[in-house]
Amino acid sequence: MSEVRPFCSIVMPAHRAAHLLPRVLDALMASDYPRERWELIVVDDASGDDTPAVAARYADTVVRIPGTPHGPAYARNRGFEVSRGEIVMFFDSDVVVHRDTIRRFVEVMQEHPELGAVFGSYDLDPAAESFVSQYRNLLHHYVHQRNAGEAETFWAGAGAVRRAAFEEAGMYDEWHFARPQIEDIELGGRLRQLGYKILLIPDIQVTHLKHWTFSGVVRTDLRDRGIPWARLIAHKKTVMSSRELSLKWTEKLNTVLVWLGALLLLIAAWERSPLIAGIALLGPMAVLAINARMFGFFARVRGPIFALRVIPMHLLYYILNGISFGIGLFLHQIVGPPLPNPTVEAFAEVGVQRWPPVPSKHRRSSWTADAE
Repeated sequence: MSEVRPFCSIVMPAHRAAHLLPRVLDALMASDYPRERWELIVVDDASGDDTPAVAARYADTVVRIPGTPHGPAYARNRGFEVSRGEIVMFFDSDVVVHRDTIRRFVEVMQEHPELGAVFGSYDLDPAAESFVSQYRNLLHHYVHQRNAGEAETFWAGAGAVRRAAFEEAGMYDEWHFARPQIEDIELGGRLRQLGYKILLIPDIQVTHLKHWTFSGVVRTDLRDRGIPWARLIAHKKTVMSSRELSLKWTEKLNTVLVWLGALLLLIAAWERSPLIAGIALLGPMAVLAINARMFGFFARVRGPIFALRVIPMHLLYYILNGISFGIGLFLHQIVGPPLPNPTVEAFAEVGVQRWPPVPSKHRRSSWTADAE
């Protein structure tokens, strides 16, 4: 590792990513930002494959976490603890930076000293060619392109945070998020509560390599995003907020309209009523009208047939939103905040010292701050 203190640190959590890392890390090395100005820290989260060996060919530091995976929040924190840069960038192990990505992040942070964090967007060229993969990645691109400017959230897929801000916020919440869920969103909320500005600059872009399957989309939208997010906003009492990317009033309206249409269709089938069935279709038709610009985007970048195929997938997205919201509210009322497994809780309670360290309770977490 260089004797000169790097200006920025790149922290990348990786789990079973040996097949992706050569392309991902080659792109980092091809960056137009001077190599001596940044360090690369790859955190191997109990991969059990060649991930650490591949990472070692590129990284200044490889942190190995043995045993069972602890999740990206925990892995990023371990990487941050050995980092030295004033600016810390987080990239997922399945994203390929553009040649100017690192430099653009640095320039924005230097030009805007009031910023606590900045994040970018996926580009228009996701690597996986399946329809589900293209739809999912392009939808992410579209949402970020439409919401440029100050944000209430953070995205760790490709984002940078000022070291002092990250430390003051208490790093990622590794206690409540033991899986890849909404740990970056929750961190963004804490940064904003501390008064730091966060910028979404959608022309700072990366290419996503992830191959999505239909079952993977459903599982992620329910277990790893929708339900945790619903629990969090219920806990924070921000259910009616419209400031975060996926909580815009139009998204809430779309969810309500799709669910009303679905319920009316069930009633129409039970009553065998064409009239009720016709009324039921008004909900989805309204959703199509509200989202006309988005469907137009898909038609422009992938053609009209692709855009037509998006319609049922996107209606399903709103169905899953409704399910997530219901389950999330139920869990909030009955169970409370998510917790780690009992062994982790017991080890933390008695102060067990070991490597890897026991996940720590998060004093600044959105889940616990109100209870202090």
